[in-house]
Amino acid sequence: MKHHIVVLGAGYAGAFAAGNLARRLSPADTEITVVNAAPDFVERMRLHQLAIGQDVAFRKLTDVFAGTGVRLRLARVTGVDPERRTVAVTGEDGDGELAYDTLLYALGSSVAHHDVPGVAEYAFDVTGRSSALRLRERLAGLGEGGTVLVVGEGLTGIETATEFAESRPDLSVALAARGELGAWLSPKARRHLRQAFDRLGVTVHEHTGIEAVEPTRAIAAEGTSIPADVTVWAAGFAVHPIAAASGLEVAETGQIVVDRTMRSVSHPDVYAAGDCAYAIGDNGLPLPMSCASAGFTNMQATAAIIARLTDSKIPTVGLKYFGNHISLGRRDAIFQMVDGDVRSKSWYLGGKAAARLKAGVLKGSGFSIAHPTFGMPKRKHRLAAAPDRAGVRVGA
Repeated sequence: MKHHIVVLGAGYAGAFAAGNLARRLSPADTEITVVNAAPDFVERMRLHQLAIGQDVAFRKLTDVFAGTGVRLRLARVTGVDPERRTVAVTGEDGDGELAYDTLLYALGSSVAHHDVPGVAEYAFDVTGRSSALRLRERLAGLGEGGTVLVVGEGLTGIETATEFAESRPDLSVALAARGELGAWLSPKARRHLRQAFDRLGVTVHEHTGIEAVEPTRAIAAEGTSIPADVTVWAAGFAVHPIAAASGLEVAETGQIVVDRTMRSVSHPDVYAAGDCAYAIGDNGLPLPMSCASAGFTNMQATAAIIARLTDSKIPTVGLKYFGNHISLGRRDAIFQMVDGDVRSKSWYLGGKAAARLKAGVLKGSGFSIAHPTFGMPKRKHRLAAAPDRAGVRVGA
């Protein structure tokens, strides 16, 4: 009987991991199934562009996995039973169940409401295709002078506010930041960021925590009212409670606690990659939810799965950040170098050169998803007679 690997989610982590596994493991011994609710691969890093009305192409997952041997199951995951090694799904064909020998959990994340009143009812977000399209429709209906408030000073908030302001100069765009705008950047990069906000006419409300969202305004902690025909919530990410409900060991965030190889510490047949993995980076701190983390963790998870199934040494993939790419519209950006503790170095790249670099990063990530087996070893490894299930140390 073939070893069945099930990959949950076809985002940045899951799609590439599935192709990697298919390219390197022999189909004589393994079968790989990817479960995803949507038929397309969605580039989350471009969803703010989609929301403001730009043309963003989506790749069909059937095209992505064509010729790889990966089987695609279009369905929504409703539960995981790690004791029985099964996954419950529901889709056009009704409810069903998939059995697995190895599970790679890569369901990603969605917007975190933080229990702020009114966010679920009135706020928009850019964490998924459907929510970005909903926002796109609302923004298209805003006339000249319409007000947009972006809540959150992280990468998503900054990129969303600047993209909206550049594409729709007829709108009044503002950003609410709990702290100082770009406080984590180097002084020169922070100055560049502020100049970009000034150039684009984005109003910044610093040290302003939003405690409620209403249909036409947001209420700050001190009771200040900020007018907003549209509030875009970009104040963090949250994972689906499926992992916690399944009995897998999870952190307070609901992320699956994994070892250095991305293997669940409670269930050795389960691996996690991307935002849903509570993984410790090389600096001793949990990896943040980001597309870069999806890359690190999916490479480590697939390397560990392949090594254990083929009874070979598990390679160590670096879990270290080198910099942050921040789009400031289509013609400006910041590339901030960071050290091993993810603290900003003094050097940064800004302007058109950084924008071209960011465009290259987006193009490269899109290509890697569209060609998930490109450049990988052509030799397909046969499985060991009795794949290890008890655990192998990295480097063992």
